[in-house]
Amino acid sequence: MVFKRMLRAFGVGGPTVDTVLSNASTRPGLTLAGQVDITGGDHEVEIDQITVALVTRVEMETDDEEYDGTVEFHRVPVCGELRLAAGQQLSLPFEIDVPWETPVTDMYGQRLPGMTMGLRTKIWVRGAIDPGDLDDVHVYPLPVQERILEAFAALGLPFTGADLEHGQLAGLPQTMPFYQEIEYASAPQYPGVSQVELTFVADPHGVTVVLEFDKKAGLFTPGHDAYGHYRVEHTAAESIDWIALVDSWLRQSLEQRHALLGGYGGGHGGHHGGHEDGGSGMGGVLAGAAGGALAGFAAGMVAEEVFDVIGGDDEEDEPEEEESEE
Repeated sequence: MVFKRMLRAFGVGGPTVDTVLSNASTRPGLTLAGQVDITGGDHEVEIDQITVALVTRVEMETDDEEYDGTVEFHRVPVCGELRLAAGQQLSLPFEIDVPWETPVTDMYGQRLPGMTMGLRTKIWVRGAIDPGDLDDVHVYPLPVQERILEAFAALGLPFTGADLEHGQLAGLPQTMPFYQEIEYASAPQYPGVSQVELTFVADPHGVTVVLEFDKKAGLFTPGHDAYGHYRVEHTAAESIDWIALVDSWLRQSLEQRHALLGGYGGGHGGHHGGHEDGGSGMGGVLAGAAGGALAGFAAGMVAEEVFDVIGGDDEEDEPEEEESEE
């Protein structure tokens, strides 16, 4: 939804601003392009700079409580100093790179419950900052991420939600101050596991997959968390039997149970793009998985309290540009 807003920093009679995105849908590693349209008010004003930034909602913990905070994680300038005459109209184009670690917010045209993402326009004037405009953004998964999400659905793990956690994952080349957790309940073929949390850390070459398993407490064993991390290259998206691979990741966690009870805390050996298990016949299976994942996301959908000024949940076109693979 595109809307026009009078800049509060200038008061009544000041300029108005529209931020118009060419396509509000994107993927990690791609871009968002658009323009900031400004129309002068009834008097001349001076602007120091205009910026656009990606913002999202992150769960943060303090000593006393846990709360959701809005975090700006990537900002670029649109223009520097300019003088806007009364009634003058300017259209300022911009392009913002979407960081590789940007969390996934949408799949199959639907928002993942718990996820929010927006592009905030700020107008910097002498002695004041006006937030300007805030537009909804849709981040779709990379091909490798999408195949893994489809495999979780095909294996029967029910999707339960997603959120962003403030902090760093130990031992990984993470650049963001937060990470995404996509949460699933377990399935009958994985006894002893009550919950699986999936995290992606992407870069230009591939995706590191982090799995956290919440182990059920037994009569003679305490409950605990276990971790595994794996590496898959972008070029492997169409060449791997993803259902078999994800199943092997989950089963490895069960095989390591006794070691984990002794304080296991490291990752398993990495899986790379050279995984030899072929993908014959996977097209139909993954198509079914896609439907299953969509049903899972829809079933988990609840009313979300998102940014007050983000528009409605109008369905957006998926990004048209294909990712470049190195």
